[in-house]
Amino acid sequence: MSSSDIFIGEIIGTAVLILLGGGVVAAVVLKRSKAQNAGWLAITFGWGFAVMTAVYMTGTLSGAHLNPAVTVGIAIKDGDWSNTPVYFAGQLLGAMLGAFLVWIAYYGQFRAHLTDPEILATPPHEEGLVTEDAAPKAGPVLGVFSTGPEIRNIWQNLATEIIGTVVLVLAVLTQGLNDSGKGLGVIGALITAFVVVSIGLSLGGPTGYAINPARDLGPRIVHALLPLPNKGGSDWSYAWIPVAGPLIGGAIAAGIYNIAFA
Repeated sequence: MSSSDIFIGEIIGTAVLILLGGGVVAAVVLKRSKAQNAGWLAITFGWGFAVMTAVYMTGTLSGAHLNPAVTVGIAIKDGDWSNTPVYFAGQLLGAMLGAFLVWIAYYGQFRAHLTDPEILATPPHEEGLVTEDAAPKAGPVLGVFSTGPEIRNIWQNLATEIIGTVVLVLAVLTQGLNDSGKGLGVIGALITAFVVVSIGLSLGGPTGYAINPARDLGPRIVHALLPLPNKGGSDWSYAWIPVAGPLIGGAIAAGIYNIAFA
């Protein structure tokens, strides 16, 4: 795979991942959406199908890492870091593009939600965005773009992200690479999609399961930049956790793989 193939493939794949994953969150939480209040099950399966779609679409182009934690895990496993910066750049840009497309697709719903008197009168913690006293007040739609904890405890939140990402990356490493070594094969894409659903159902409750630094950081940047009325802060004091946790988890998963499976 050339650097240009990797870069383009990761932009397209991560953009599709965030468009469909962020899109299902928007569908469930925003006012005037036909899927409003569809619940956590819809969100977890929506993210799983988003992974499946993105991997099928770009697996032959870039290997469909779509996640810096996966890239780190594969780099440690193979001992090859040469394309890591290209993967990271494509993933971050793709995540930002996907978040921007979610805003376009749900433009009217964002405006209806963020100008609704009932929403404006609701404290953030009642929208599932618990903040500590020192944290910036989160807007009621930040969860469409990025993750946040229900109980803000740095070490628990970090540990949750590490544990969830270990499961994801170890699943990718143990069943994922196709015969040509380019990335997840057809069956691997389906299995990984269900692994993501499983992580969401079992481990997503505490933090919203970022398990992907680009998935959280890119859309959080877009949230900070978009002209959303009454959007509140982007909670930058928490932003390092869904970046550091998954990267640590990816490295641990690769270590486990090299010890137990290589």
